[in-house]
Amino acid sequence: TGFEPVWEGVPGWFEVMAAVMDKAYDHNAIRRCPAVVGMAVIPPRANRTEPIQYGAEKYKLREKVERFFNKLKPFRRIATRYDKLSRTFLAFVHLVATWMMVRSFINTT
Repeated sequence: TGFEPVWEGVPGWFEVMAAVMDKAYDHNAIRRCPAVVGMAVIPPRANRTEPIQYGAEKYKLREKVERFFNKLKPFRRIATRYDKLSRTFLAFVHLVATWMMVRSFINTT
């Protein structure tokens, strides 16, 4: 019931190429939604009787995104959203992401 309002809240300028969702969104109503048809990557639930095809390769990328957000959580400024302006918040996210990349590069060499 809450899917359509969230989906309609996606800004129009945001180009969605694929909507990678969790198994919790495996409902026939969501799969038939005109805005989602053709780009939804939703793995089927274990109790689904008929097999459904989904983009397994695209779904694997979801794990990388979740890992990134889990690495951002220890930064209290991001987790509690101290910044009032969205551009300063995004700038700090970029700064932390750059720091994480440098740190991982240093740890691998």
